[in-house]
Amino acid sequence: MVPSHPGLPMHLEHLGLFIRIIELGSLAAAARAEGFSATTVSERLAALESHYGTRLLNRTTRAIHLTEAGRALYEGAPRLLAEEKELRSRIRSGVTSLAGPLRISAPLDLGRVRIVPLLDRFLAQHPAVTGDLLLSDGNLDVLAESIDIAVRFGTLRDSTLGVRRLGNDHRAVCASPDYLATHGVPKTPADLANHNCLRLRFGRHLERTWRFQTAGREETILVSGDRIANDGGLVRQWCLDGRGIALKSIWDVGDDLRAGRLVELLRDHSPQPKSLQLVFPPGRSHPRRVQEFADLLARELR
Repeated sequence: MVPSHPGLPMHLEHLGLFIRIIELGSLAAAARAEGFSATTVSERLAALESHYGTRLLNRTTRAIHLTEAGRALYEGAPRLLAEEKELRSRIRSGVTSLAGPLRISAPLDLGRVRIVPLLDRFLAQHPAVTGDLLLSDGNLDVLAESIDIAVRFGTLRDSTLGVRRLGNDHRAVCASPDYLATHGVPKTPADLANHNCLRLRFGRHLERTWRFQTAGREETILVSGDRIANDGGLVRQWCLDGRGIALKSIWDVGDDLRAGRLVELLRDHSPQPKSLQLVFPPGRSHPRRVQEFADLLARELR
């Protein structure tokens, strides 16, 4: 339930009423809930439609239906209201509290292992912030998915997005002791041709090659195996279960290596690192909650 917001700019106050209309299912129900006349609610809806220059609702005697523009406004309205509230608080009193939605995209393993604890800590410190975490090993569209911060490995192709580089991610070729006891230990990258390599799919892109640096020379090895997944956590689990050899971020398998559950291989051949970066929608100005969570990620992941 989103009540009206006295003191807001007029179109934002009407926006709160618009949300109430959708939640309650009719203009009459919203009027009763807010203590307005039906005429007032109708006039304020008309003013909101005039402000945005388009019809937001199609009305019949029995029901209301969102137009395409109305649906887009309804989905974005909580963010608009929260950001205005945060801005108003900062201007009026300089308070340090943060508020509003925070939508984050991150790779599956890194998200579960590293991002979730950081988000939990951040939400505990700022209870008026709501976290929305999208975990996927494919790169989601930052604009289409309304993402505030995306944590990404690899080269960024879209030059219009904002980027904050954190450095390079060390990667490890690894396998379980049981797998190595049964199948032997590869001594060179070329030996991987004789092993079952566990591979990732990134969206439409299937991982077919692993790259190494051997004595300053780049070496690209074609790898194959009987298991492919678009979930890095599943690839890690297969590796722990002795199903094959994996190439994983040290963020994902560092604890396993330290505990002896996995063994790092080919250390003298340095798997080519991937860059780790924070990605933002275009534009220089971001809400303070986004900036502060980005600072937290940068401190912890750099």
